[in-house]
Amino acid sequence: MNREWLIESASALKQVNPNEVAEYVQVSEMAVAAVNEALLGRPDIVELIGKNNIQMMKDNHSNHARFIASILNHYQPEVFVDTVLWVFRAYRSRGFVSTYWAAQLNAWITVLKEMLQPESYSEVFQYYYWMLINIPQFIAVTEAQNGSSHYQD
Repeated sequence: MNREWLIESASALKQVNPNEVAEYVQVSEMAVAAVNEALLGRPDIVELIGKNNIQMMKDNHSNHARFIASILNHYQPEVFVDTVLWVFRAYRSRGFVSTYWAAQLNAWITVLKEMLQPESYSEVFQYYYWMLINIPQFIAVTEAQNGSSHYQD
């Protein structure tokens, strides 16, 4: 699997209704706080993100909410895939391990299920589920793009 496969796969995601996007935006600050709290409560947080990366993790969650709101509002599969690949490369090079994304995305899924109305959640969930199940592909593609698997996972 490669970048093109990811883009083709992401093309199957459907555009989210503007009302559901608005609801996502409305709860996003509270969701960021809840995701931060959930991850900071994990006993393995340092193993997931590396030493001295708490603020970077929090910044990632804030940026994530803004990025997802933008993607939900104006979906472009290529932008979605390329940005997620960039995030994987950038954060893994700073000490985040691949299991961080599963922990983070599962936290988002849990928090959003509690905060969003069922209709909104079901539309937004498809993006989170797609990212979650494609973590191995993101890792493989970023390692291939870097020419090796020098990341420490």
